[in-house]
Order: sequence, then C-alpha cells, then structure tokens
Amino acid sequence: MRGIFPSDEFILDRLRLPSGKIDMVLDTDAYNEIDDQFALVLALRSADKLNVEAVYAAPFHNQRSNGPADGMEKSYEEILRVMDQMKIDYKGSVFKGSRNYMKDIKRPCESEAAYDLIKRAKEATKPLYVVAIGAITNIASAISIEPCIIEKIVVVWLGGNAVYWPHNEEFNLMQDVLAAQLIFNCGVPLVHIPCSGVASHLTTSLAELEKHIDGKNAIGSYLTKIFRDYRQDHFAYAKEIWDIAALAYLIDRDFVHSSIISSPLINDQMNWSFDSRRHFIRSAYYINRNEVFKDLFNKILFDKG
Repeated sequence: MRGIFPSDEFILDRLRLPSGKIDMVLDTDAYNEIDDQFALVLALRSADKLNVEAVYAAPFHNQRSNGPADGMEKSYEEILRVMDQMKIDYKGSVFKGSRNYMKDIKRPCESEAAYDLIKRAKEATKPLYVVAIGAITNIASAISIEPCIIEKIVVVWLGGNAVYWPHNEEFNLMQDVLAAQLIFNCGVPLVHIPCSGVASHLTTSLAELEKHIDGKNAIGSYLTKIFRDYRQDHFAYAKEIWDIAALAYLIDRDFVHSSIISSPLINDQMNWSFDSRRHFIRSAYYINRNEVFKDLFNKILFDKG
C-alpha cells in the first residue's frame, strides 16, 4: 500500500477525545439485525453534536441475506426505510457499498461508498470521523485505493471483542478478516469499540421500549416493532443494541471510557496478538449504559409526530 506511515505524534493528536461539532459518515450493515437502525436514528437525531454527511451500506451475510451483495442491497433499502420514517431527505447522501469482501489487500472492493469517502476525506478541512458498525470492507477499500486519506480521517469501528476476551469470533470481524487486519495495521487513527466485554453491556428489552418509545412517534414505533419481530419469546430477554456505542463515543466523552494502547494484531485465526512496539490506537473499556439509553430515548422522543 502506498503512502507514509503516520508518526506517533500525529496519531495521538487525532486520538484526542473529540470536542465541538463533528463531521462524520456512517457505514452500516443496517439490515443485518436491528441495532444498526437504533444507531442510525441516534446519529441523525444528534445534530447538535454530529454532522452526518453521508451513510454507506455495508455488506453482510447471515440468515437475513443470501450473500454479501444481497446483504448490502438490503442494508441500503433499510437505511432509506429508516430515513423515510424520520421524514429525512436522503437524496445524494446514501451510497451503496461493496458487493463482496476483500480477498486481497492489494485488490480493494470498489464501490460508490468507497469513492464517496475518498472524495469527502480529501475535501475535509478538519478530521472526518468514519463510524463503521459492520464489516469494515468499504473503509479498508477506500484506504487501499487512496492511502493518503489516512491523514484526513479518524475511524471509529465497532468490531471484534475486547482484547482480554477469550476469543475474537465476532460477526463484523469474521466477515472480512483482511479488511480488519488492514485497519489495525495501516496506521489510520483508530478508535476501537469492542463488542463482547464492552458494547455488549448496552442491552434493552421489549418492555422498556414499549414503555418509553412505542407509539410516541413513527420512528419510536418502528424501532419497537423490529425489536418485537426479531424474536418470538421476550420473557426475561434483553438484547444488545451495541451499535449505538460507536455514536455514543462521539456524542459525550462521559458515555464511553477509553484508553490509548498499542494496536493489537489480528492473526489469521482471528485472535489478538500483541506487540508494544506497534503504533497507538484508542480502545474503549467501559460504557455508561444508562446514560447512553437515556440520551437515545430522549432523541427518539424529540419528534412528537
């Protein structure tokens, strides 16, 4: 990959806790399950803190799709569906992502999303935060195509598990290991939001949603419906809505606690390996569950229509 590896000083400067209004793009496999929709709503309803310039559809493959291309298309449609519920004009701001995963780091997956990110990064006059809550194919591909954007962006990725977790078999990472390896190796300023052990604390229940947001407005009812439909048995059940963690990091520095660590390596078995001589990243280790959901619910309730 072309380009000069950033200095420690540059990376540490970019990894300072964010302040002021933030320019960002959101990369999401929105139809993968149901937490991406909550994250998209949180991003769009946080206009006082976040300027969401674009939303990218990420590929995914599970029981809700017949392959990564189908997953990306369904995610694109779900993004538009959520925006329709919120009465948001999305023309020119939602882009389709990769139809495949990376099979060779030297052969990036070209897409509308990757090229839009490159364009926005090059034109940015301050750091552009790239919030990724799915397989990180689109972002890794953009960096592979134009490594110079490393100097213009900060990646906030929810993927993989905590570094102390006994395994790293997590959906976002498992789908595209090569892309994840590139992100942790290329020197891009990176904020890592682990799933199991950190974001997994962000759980809610159908009873809580029915109490606080169901029937209050169109988007509150929609989010409750997809939560209700996701599972038949809701008795004593709480589900992770962990994708909101990546937005919470940007919204309030007291929501997500993090520290600077040497970037871990992802080996071919998807396990973490460690070398203290490597470049720095920021890694989250604690999330204030109650304050994050309070913020989310208040923002959902902001629209009474």
